[in-house]
Amino acid sequence: MARIELKDVRKVYGGNIEAIKGVSLDIEDGEMIVLVGPSGCGKSTLLRMVAGLEGISSGEVTIADKRVNELEPAERDIAMVFQNYALYPHMTVRQNLAYGLKNRNTPKDEIDRRITEAARALEIEPFLERKPRQLSGGQRQRVAMGRAIVRKPAAFLFDEPLSNLDAKLRVQMRVEIRRLQRSLATTSIYVTHDQMEAMTLADRLVVLNAGRIEQVGTPIELYEKPATTFVATFIGSPSMNLMKLGEDAGWKMSPDARLPNNAATIGIRPEDIVIANGNVPGAVRAEVQVAAVELVGAESYVHAVTADGSPVVFRVPGRSGIQIGETMALTADATRFHLFDAAGKRV
Repeated sequence: MARIELKDVRKVYGGNIEAIKGVSLDIEDGEMIVLVGPSGCGKSTLLRMVAGLEGISSGEVTIADKRVNELEPAERDIAMVFQNYALYPHMTVRQNLAYGLKNRNTPKDEIDRRITEAARALEIEPFLERKPRQLSGGQRQRVAMGRAIVRKPAAFLFDEPLSNLDAKLRVQMRVEIRRLQRSLATTSIYVTHDQMEAMTLADRLVVLNAGRIEQVGTPIELYEKPATTFVATFIGSPSMNLMKLGEDAGWKMSPDARLPNNAATIGIRPEDIVIANGNVPGAVRAEVQVAAVELVGAESYVHAVTADGSPVVFRVPGRSGIQIGETMALTADATRFHLFDAAGKRV
């Protein structure tokens, strides 16, 4: 187990294309950090720099207080789990699990003990003598995780390991990954573009945008107090509604509403918007027309458009009876507002 520290880490391609723009991050011993962000934000590049698969243009990476910038991946005491499993097809599951340990001259009885422990924890004991082609996608990913576990490394690095699995299996596997990570207490960095994975797996989330860190915090901190409009709209599904203030805006302020002078944008989560049947009080109000209704089980997501053409999404219970083309009034209370300045920073 080990702390991982990134100090002003940068990655430059071709002399002038800066993919990682001065990232600094402290990851505590045993912590599960999830790097999340849109495609091209630099999350996989950053992970590969920690692993030693990408060179570091400047800055410093330390693992267990040891500078690793110049060390080869095999010398960094880390284990990676990839999206494509990376199993040897001609080897059995047992042989795949044992391969890395044999290369390190681990005694045979110790190899057998570690394989038995990992197979039991991952519930792959019945498959130890099978080849990867005889396994399902979920079983292969368990083997890939087992290969990392038997190493007993200082840190686990996960590079979108569940992307190839179907939705139901992804849910099962992320629960399994979190359970194992907690029981092993191994420092871990997990990369994903799936915010649901990020929210459920992380001790702390790191939201990346264009090679920079937008915000670091627990999942609930980022959901309840996003530092920027980027984080506000990226974390949470459906996304937070952002409303511009002004005379010609679709949302109108209540006469008694008071906002800071530097507030330029109001953010409201879909669950905090209500239909203004009768005289429901609220700090803002808008007349909208329904464009689409998504029934997702216990609730529905209603997509509507305000008078000025701005989109808005709000949640209602299951079968709401709301029809496309219907017009209605919406309102929201000021205590649920998220306020941002003209630069998109939280007020």
